Amino acid sequence: MPHTTNHDRRIWEHPILEFKRGKEVTFYFEGKLIKGYENETIAVALYANGIDIFSWNEVGRPRGAFCMIGKCSSCFMVVDGIPNVRTCREPVRDGLVVQRQRGLPRVPDKHVTLEYSNEKVINTDVLVIGGGPAGMAAALKAAEYGLNVVLVEDHYKLGGQLVKQTHKFFGSKDLFGGLRGFQIAEIFTKELEKHENITILTETIAYGIFRDMWVGLASRKDDTIYRVKAKNIIITTGAYENYLAFSGNDLPGVMGAGGAQTIMNEYGVRPGDKVLVVGAGNVGLIVAYQLLQAGAKVEAIVEIMPQIGGWFVHASKVRRYGVPILTRHTIKEVKGKEKVKSVVIVKVDEKYQPIPGSEREIKCDLVLLSIGLTPDVTLLSQAGVKMAWVPELGGLVAYRSKYQETTVPGVYVAGDVSGIEEATTAILEGWIAGLSAVIRTKGEIDKALEEREKHVKFLEEYRKSPLLSKSREGIKKVLI
Repeated sequence: MPHTTNHDRRIWEHPILEFKRGKEVTFYFEGKLIKGYENETIAVALYANGIDIFSWNEVGRPRGAFCMIGKCSSCFMVVDGIPNVRTCREPVRDGLVVQRQRGLPRVPDKHVTLEYSNEKVINTDVLVIGGGPAGMAAALKAAEYGLNVVLVEDHYKLGGQLVKQTHKFFGSKDLFGGLRGFQIAEIFTKELEKHENITILTETIAYGIFRDMWVGLASRKDDTIYRVKAKNIIITTGAYENYLAFSGNDLPGVMGAGGAQTIMNEYGVRPGDKVLVVGAGNVGLIVAYQLLQAGAKVEAIVEIMPQIGGWFVHASKVRRYGVPILTRHTIKEVKGKEKVKSVVIVKVDEKYQPIPGSEREIKCDLVLLSIGLTPDVTLLSQAGVKMAWVPELGGLVAYRSKYQETTVPGVYVAGDVSGIEEATTAILEGWIAGLSAVIRTKGEIDKALEEREKHVKFLEEYRKSPLLSKSREGIKKVLI
């Protein structure tokens, strides 16, 4: 019989979402038979079965789920003898053999094949790296004008961060106002699949940009190494979650807010029962509300600033549930040996220094960090793109024109990799980048030029909102 736990973390009833788990599968985890579902990843299936520790570091400290989108190393395990597998991205399959790693993994036995079986060369008009809102928008727009497009995504489905967003988008219908994030992802995916001139490579990693702008891809799905030569490269690799320094911050149960969203909204698994959220920006407030919808108890939201950073409408939702939002508070330490058992919070003064004697301990099993994102610019660095450190945009970002082209001709950016904003701006930037690739490849087509100017103007107007003043000022520093 498959292994089960007394605490099944799967969500079976939800006010908004219906989880299509697919057929039941079983796999081996350290000698035990574990039950999962075909639409789950290994890490999610283990977490659903009450397994919190995914690995141990070199000194024996446990590691658990953190980002759940393949941007960190917390979920590395040995799968079928192969070490350092990102189990948050690897779908479960019948008969898999999974083991946790302790420190640096051993070199695999001779019978384990690490080489890819196939190698293919692709020449294309546009290569889009990243299948989130910006990447999908860029690929679709370029394809609409007849360009051949290759869209690469390391997950087994498209959508990026949209697939775990359950709140309704504000704005006009042209920009999906009134729809929830996962619905927008479904619309984009269906449209992309209609185009014969779009090749979609899921479960595929872009591992490098090399001399003469050749791009290397590695596909887990078809066991193939691709060498891609593209006339235009649109990089939409998104961002990764920021960490925070405090005692116990590496314990299982300390998780990025986006990681919790992935577990909860994409896979239907409750990430915790009693939760403390760190950060009262929009993401922290939204995820807190989503946790309540999933049946968790949010003990408090702490924010080091004297005021919340998110929109009032999101704060009102959690306050109606009786969740306290404690401004001028931060986290001091997490207690627990193998996982989070409680957290100590503390008040801060005007200089953001802890006030002695103001400590307060809260029992919880999950601490969510919602303290911002950092653009994932690795491939931009490899391409030789000129960049600048812009705090308003989250860190290191590319210099670019208003048409999203970087300092390397034919290389474009869109979405969070170009600066941390939101899905609406990511979609607009994606459309602009896709149209720029069309114009660069096919010449100054009147229709494409007109459409691009329309989106550029709309984006500039959209960013005039007082709520976007920070990103607006940041973009001024990198426009060329």
